[in-house]
Order: sequence, then C-alpha cells, then structure tokens
Amino acid sequence: MSTVGHTKRTTPAAIEAMKGTRPIVSLTAYTTPIARLLDPHCDLLLVGDSLGMVLYGMETTVGVTLDMMIAHGQAVMRGAKHACIIVDMPFGSYQESKEQAFRNAARILKETGCDGVKLEGGEEMAETVAFLTSRGIPVFGHVGLMPQQVNTTGGYRSLGRSDKEADKIRRDAKAISEAGAFAIVIEGTIEPLAREITAAVAIPTIGIGASAACDGQILVSDDMLGLFNDFKPRFVKHFAELAHMISKAAEAYAEEVTTRTFPALEHTFQPKK
Repeated sequence: MSTVGHTKRTTPAAIEAMKGTRPIVSLTAYTTPIARLLDPHCDLLLVGDSLGMVLYGMETTVGVTLDMMIAHGQAVMRGAKHACIIVDMPFGSYQESKEQAFRNAARILKETGCDGVKLEGGEEMAETVAFLTSRGIPVFGHVGLMPQQVNTTGGYRSLGRSDKEADKIRRDAKAISEAGAFAIVIEGTIEPLAREITAAVAIPTIGIGASAACDGQILVSDDMLGLFNDFKPRFVKHFAELAHMISKAAEAYAEEVTTRTFPALEHTFQPKK
C-alpha cells in the first residue's frame, strides 16, 4: 500500500484525548486570512453558522445554507494548517433523518476536507450522532442554548435555572457523549450546571457562556476581536476593539482622498528614465 504525506493537523481524536489535561482553545473562523491568523493559537477552529449574523447581517442563524457553510469551510481550510477544523451543519440539513444528516455531512467533508461536523441537539439527535460516527464522520455536539432553535425556545437566554431545564441539559449531554461525539459545546448554561456536566461526561466540554471548569472555551472571533457590535452577550470579552480601529482608519483614508493627499507620489507609478 502506498503512503502519502499528511499535514500534522490536530484531529478530533486528539481533541477528545485532551479531556482533563490542559484547556482546549477554540475560536470561530470564516475566511482564509482570519484562519491564517488564528490557526497557530488554536486547537480547534469552528466554521460556525454564526457567520449568518456576523458576516451576512442575518438576525438568526436559521437562514444559513449548506452551500454557504461549504464555501466558508473551503476558505478556512485554505488558511489553517494546525487546528482541527469543524464545520457547522446548518438548520434543516440534518434534523429530518439520520440518512439526510449523513448525506449532508459527507458532502461537507468531501467538498471542504474538514475534520468533522457540528450539530445541535441532545437526546433527540443521539441516534443521528451514533449513525454518523459509526460511518466515519466525527461529530462535535452542542447542548444548552441552541441558536438554531431560537424560534421555539423564546430567544437568547441562559438556561438551566429550573430543575426541568437542568435535567434536560444533563440528559442531552449524556446522550450525545454516549452516542460517540468527540466533544460537546455547552452554551448559555448556568455555571454550576456546566461544571457538573463537565465532570460527568467522558468527552471534553467546550464552554461558551458556561464555566471556566469546562475542558475548553470558544468565542465567536468577531466578538473576541471587537468587530461585531450589534450586541454584546454577558459572556463575551473583547480582547481587541478592531471596530473602532477600522472606523478610524476609514475616516483617515476618506480625509486624505478628499484632500488629495493620498495617493502621494510614492504610491504612484512613474515613467522609466
């Protein structure tokens, strides 16, 4: 059997093996240039359906299509060499049946070359997760606040405050872990519950609006960079304020263009002497 060289990319199995070791560093990425910048610092890059809101101005992630996710997955794969690359399965691409989920997940892997897919859901999606993982498709789970279900859950809010909600999230995390997911996002869940689930499940938990006790953390990169300012969730920290910097740069550019100080002579081409 012939052998070929492989990029030393972090695999889903390697992410799973990080349970209980050091915290797993994760961010979202949607484009080649940003992937290149984030890749050296991250264990996992998620091509999230959050791109619908931060790149396309949608109010929710529900309108994101499979073609959009594949196009951005391809872009991120061009820019990342180290991190494990996971692509979100958008709303409507996996909920109908496990067979539908397999067809669309296989298409994502084939057309992007990514390392796995992420889907939202708990007990109701466990059979689908088991179906995918038993057929060679690594799955990243997602429980707690699930943005694709925002129309039925009453909007974006923290979950797990009632006994009923907490019990459901516990069952969801257990079901997805036992179904074969390599890791699981816990989103928008009260801190003690996220801490409890992290200790209870065998796979890594990646928190967003959850707990520092999770096995890793993820943020939307545009939030982390201070680029997306439509609203700022409680769990977001701006590690930069790029929106202000970009606005000021555009203001300076406009001033120099209107006063004809840009382009200066050094920015133009001159005849050869």
